Amino acid sequence: MSNSKDRETVISIRGLNKSFGSLTVLKGVDVDVFKGENLAVLGKSGGGKSVLIKIISGLLKPDSGIVNVLGSQVDKISNRELQELRQKIGFSFQSSALYDSMTVRENLAFPLSRNKRELSKAEINKAIEEVLNDVGLPQTINQMPSELSGGQRKRIGIARTLIMKPEIMLYDEPTAGLDPITCIEINNLILQVQQEYNTSSIIITHDLTCAKNTSNRVAVLMEGQFLTTGTFEEVFSSKDERIKTFYDYNFIQEHETI
Repeated sequence: MSNSKDRETVISIRGLNKSFGSLTVLKGVDVDVFKGENLAVLGKSGGGKSVLIKIISGLLKPDSGIVNVLGSQVDKISNRELQELRQKIGFSFQSSALYDSMTVRENLAFPLSRNKRELSKAEINKAIEEVLNDVGLPQTINQMPSELSGGQRKRIGIARTLIMKPEIMLYDEPTAGLDPITCIEINNLILQVQQEYNTSSIIITHDLTCAKNTSNRVAVLMEGQFLTTGTFEEVFSSKDERIKTFYDYNFIQEHETI
C-alpha cells in the first residue's frame, strides 16, 4: 500500500452536521482524505457511515459544515458541476446495484454510453474487456447478474464503477455477506484498484479484517463524531474503552460466524 507522498487533500470535511428529524447522525465531523490513500471508516450499524459517503457524493445535503471534494464544495455547486464531479467519484454499493435485466457487458457499457457519448462501439467494447480483466472476470461478459455468485456480482459492481476511471472510490460495506475466502479476494481487489487506478478511497465497513488489510489509515465513527484516526495499530492500541469494546465485539462476532 503506497502512502501519500505529498499529502495532497482530495476530500476535506469540517464541522459536518446531519440530522433526520430529531435523530442527529453526524455531529461536527472533521476528516481529510489524502491523494492515493485508502481510509477505512469504522463504526456500528446506523452510526452515520453511509450518510457520510452519500453527503460526499452529493446524494444528501449537509445541515451545516464544509464538504470539499476535489476542490469543489459539494453543496454549493450547480447541478451540472455536481454531475461532472460525480463522474470522478466511483460508488461501490453494498448491493452491487447491477441491472438484473442486462448482461454483464450491457451493465458495464451503460455508464459509458450515458456519460461518454463520443466513444465508438469498439472503444466501449475495449474498455469493457480491459476492466473485466482487471477484476479477474473476463469469462462473465455475456452472463446475467443472476448467474453470478455474490463475490462475482461485487466485482462486476466495482468494474462498472472503474470503467469511468474515477479519482475517488467510495466502498459501502464491500465484504458484507461474503464468505471468508471471497472477503480476502475483495480486499485484494480494493488494494489492486488503489495501485492500478491510483484512486483515493473511503471504505465504509464494520469488518475489522477488511479495514486492517485494505487501509492506510482508519477512522472510528461513534456517537456522530470521529473518536480517533490513524493506522489500524495506532487506533486499536487506544485506551478508549469505546474503541476496545468495538474491537472485542467485532472479533468475537467474527469468530462466532466462522
